[in-house]
Amino acid sequence: MQIQFLGTGAGMPSKFRNTSSLVVKLMEEIGECWLFDCGEATQHQIIKTSIKPRKITKIFITHLHGDHIYGLPGFLGSRSFLGGDEDLTIYGPTGLQQWVEASLKVTGTYLTYTIHFVELSEGLIFENDSFIVETLKLQHVVECYGFRVQQKALAGKLDIEKAHLLGVPNGPQLGQLKNGQDILLQDGTLIESTAVLSEPQQGFILSILGDTKYCANAITLSKNADVVIHEATFDKNTAQLAASYGHSTNREAAMVAKEAQAQLLLMNHISARFMLKDLALLQSDAQCIFPQSFIVQDLDAFDWKNQYVTRIASS
Repeated sequence: MQIQFLGTGAGMPSKFRNTSSLVVKLMEEIGECWLFDCGEATQHQIIKTSIKPRKITKIFITHLHGDHIYGLPGFLGSRSFLGGDEDLTIYGPTGLQQWVEASLKVTGTYLTYTIHFVELSEGLIFENDSFIVETLKLQHVVECYGFRVQQKALAGKLDIEKAHLLGVPNGPQLGQLKNGQDILLQDGTLIESTAVLSEPQQGFILSILGDTKYCANAITLSKNADVVIHEATFDKNTAQLAASYGHSTNREAAMVAKEAQAQLLLMNHISARFMLKDLALLQSDAQCIFPQSFIVQDLDAFDWKNQYVTRIASS
């Protein structure tokens, strides 16, 4: 799993940050990418990356403020032009379907694929063999949701050397054992898969939160998460503004991660009032509460397997 941040700013584009959008790359797991929010010019940001729009199969929208959805019509049209013909599912609050369909109709935009809309309500919204996605309402000035993406437990690794010692030959029976099936050897010996498989490996938990005040549901969605992505629009000196506008400070984001016992906090949705020179202080201030707190910038990429953030210089 990789996370590519396309827009990390709040409210409107600035010199240093685009509006809210990020992609969760699940190419190794299921061959798909999922887009979370789609602020203005999201498709321009995608051009600077290796992301293929046709590989984006799901879009999750936290809320209907313009800085989180104004990029949708353009992206949806471009996905057609770029060979996207597989169905797309969009999850979002009440009113999103009406807005998207009106935008496409008024502009005469023809799509080569079908959009399936899922209106959000709290609880489980998606499940397949590999993933569970749950959502809860957050505390913003409009209806807003956060998402918890949980990978199901991975099968244990096959100890091929041990299987050979037990008499299992190279061939399809090794695959059966790897898939958790017991086998019978030609001499009638039963080989149980548990004898040659390691314990199941825990999958990752990713919490992606929309605009919100510090709240209990943010902590619930982030419980024991490997990665929490939380807005940090304001700082301690502008905490009153955060409360008024339904946003969080960097320190409040750190409090959520700490109370949820998460592993890593990546802070985005940064107000344009903060310049690049301010970021070190914003980050260190949050780290006083939760040491594994980091502020991300546009086009930063996080790799869960290797546990690092890479910075990509835009050209």
